[in-house]
This record gives sequence, structure tokens and C-alpha cells, in this order.
Amino acid sequence: QVQLVESGGGAVQAGGSLRLSCAASGRSFVSYSMGWYRQAPGKEREYVAAISWSGGSRDYAASVKGRFTISRDNAKKAVYLQMNELKPEDTAVYYCNADTTYTDIVLGKGGHYWGQGTQVTVSS
Repeated sequence: QVQLVESGGGAVQAGGSLRLSCAASGRSFVSYSMGWYRQAPGKEREYVAAISWSGGSRDYAASVKGRFTISRDNAKKAVYLQMNELKPEDTAVYYCNADTTYTDIVLGKGGHYWGQGTQVTVSS
């Protein structure tokens, strides 16, 4: 019932910023909590951030706290990830996730729906 398409990735210098977008379609979008995950070459997929259906609850992986901000606009059916103070270790493919259970996303167990991913490359 939900389709997700990420955009906004690119190549930046360390210390720079990027804003990722996830465009959603589907009647039940508002019912879903949303999350961002990332996967770097040779590494497992890693949880990055989560936001509840209302936007009232947010959570971040320790590695990105204070630098990344997740938000959503239910009227536009969109989820965003503002990434500041980027580091080379942030280089990865970033994926948007929709799940009915917020805590599952936070625990790294997000499921249900995924986007195709967008590449983020940070150079030193």
C-alpha cells in the first residue's frame, strides 16, 4: 500500500550538508512510522533515524545524533533527513523505510516497505 522513492543524495566535502527526501504514495501513509537506514560497502545495513506517524517521537543512532534531523510532512506525504556536519564515514546508500511499529524501526528491525536507496558520498 506504500511506495517509497528516495532522492537528494550526492557527493559533498566533509563538514558539508545534504537533505534527503523520501516521496511516498499510498492511502495509508499517515499510519506508518518512518525511518532511514544506510549501508556502506562491505558493511551490514545500519539504522540511522526514526520518526513516529505523528512526528512527535524521533530517534537517532548514536553515530548521527546532533548532526542529522529526521522530519515528515504528512500533507506532502514526504519524509526528510537533513544531514549536517557530514563525515567520510557517513558515506553509504541511504534507504527510506515505512513500518507500522515505530519501535521496530528504532531496534533496527524495520520492515514492510523500502525505497530503492540514494547514494551519499562524503570526501575528506
